[in-house]
Amino acid sequence: MRPHLPLTLLAGLLCLGLAACGETATQPVESGYGPHPVLPPPRHTLLPTLNFAKATAWPPGGKPVAAPGLAVSAYAAGLDHPRWLYVLPNGDVLVAETNTPSKPDDFAGIKGWIAGKVMARAGAGGVSANRITLLRDIDGNGTAKTRSVFLQGLNSPFGMSLVGDSLYVADTDAVLRFPYREGETSIAAAGVKVADLPAGSINHHWTKNLLASRDGTRLYVTVGSNSNVAENGMDQERNRADILELDPANGSLRVFASGLRNPNGLAWEPRSGALWTAVNERDEIGSDLVPDYMTSVRDGGFYGWPYSYYGQHLDQRVQPQNPALVAAALVPDYALGAHTASLGLCFYQAALLPAHYAGGAFVGQHGSWNRNPRSGYKVIFVPFADGKPSGPPEDVLVGFLDAAGNAQGRPVGVAVDRGGALLVADDVGNTVWRVTPAAAQ
Repeated sequence: MRPHLPLTLLAGLLCLGLAACGETATQPVESGYGPHPVLPPPRHTLLPTLNFAKATAWPPGGKPVAAPGLAVSAYAAGLDHPRWLYVLPNGDVLVAETNTPSKPDDFAGIKGWIAGKVMARAGAGGVSANRITLLRDIDGNGTAKTRSVFLQGLNSPFGMSLVGDSLYVADTDAVLRFPYREGETSIAAAGVKVADLPAGSINHHWTKNLLASRDGTRLYVTVGSNSNVAENGMDQERNRADILELDPANGSLRVFASGLRNPNGLAWEPRSGALWTAVNERDEIGSDLVPDYMTSVRDGGFYGWPYSYYGQHLDQRVQPQNPALVAAALVPDYALGAHTASLGLCFYQAALLPAHYAGGAFVGQHGSWNRNPRSGYKVIFVPFADGKPSGPPEDVLVGFLDAAGNAQGRPVGVAVDRGGALLVADDVGNTVWRVTPAAAQ
């Protein structure tokens, strides 16, 4: 172990130096929200700002704080890093218990070593359970009375979508198809590979989500970039930073939209029918840049990554540039704050919550590591009218950080259950939370 001591000391000193360098936001995080976010000049530092929240989990009886008029309770606790949710037509809730796959080349060098330690301290990077668990509320009182291992032996699963009697699952490296029968509590049949997805030994953004078209003939698959800003070379980015369109009948893939650094949430906007996504933008150019965002997605649209952000704002770190692509870069519809790690996205089309929420979008913000002060670590709501965002964001669930700044929980996936309540996957708190009107509890 003695030969590794200098590297450990150096990494520790680098972390201390970053903490002491004083790079902080020059504007409130709210300035980075909405259709016209404030985009100050980039700020370059020798090493990135590290201001992650240590993962501690909830104390006994602890839970998030709901907005006035709402209440929150545990739908299911004691899970293993629950990241993503899918509600089946019969009301059963599927939860992907999943974590980072092996990707040894993503943590090469001192900077990568530090990144790995940061992930572990923030509650990520543990051994993945590699399963999907089925939760069932038998008596309708808002808690899962039974749970069962629905699928196991997967490879860092994330997105799920049911089309007819076929359940599609997005592993980190492939889309799989499983036979589904309503009411069953487990699937024993082996999955059939529909298509390979970009993965490999770097696999920087490993989560792959999917959403079926309304007629079920296509699947839309999110694939994040293999780097922050193409520092591994564009040859490592084939079919990455994209939303891919998959024909499940023959396994063919095509790029539906590109230049999306790390798209996660996918949903159909109910009024316009447009595809929307939530995107986790780039890091390491200051606490104020770059805002994450949600946007409608055009077929063939290019959204800037890695060459530019928010339209034609060039990222000078990327060389050579691509002027033709930058000129075509689309401006996202709605910014969600710098470094908030906005991942979860769903539109509310039920009637349980107050009418104010009808048609709007809930967003799960996993929380920052590259911003001082921290941002995210909450669930927000964005109102919509006529198919477009129509007002400022509103807090729905907060309190994921304790008074000392530790992460008691970190929200990721959001979904609406059959009763109309909002479900939130909390991968540090190992809980699925359920949000209802206050009078309902």
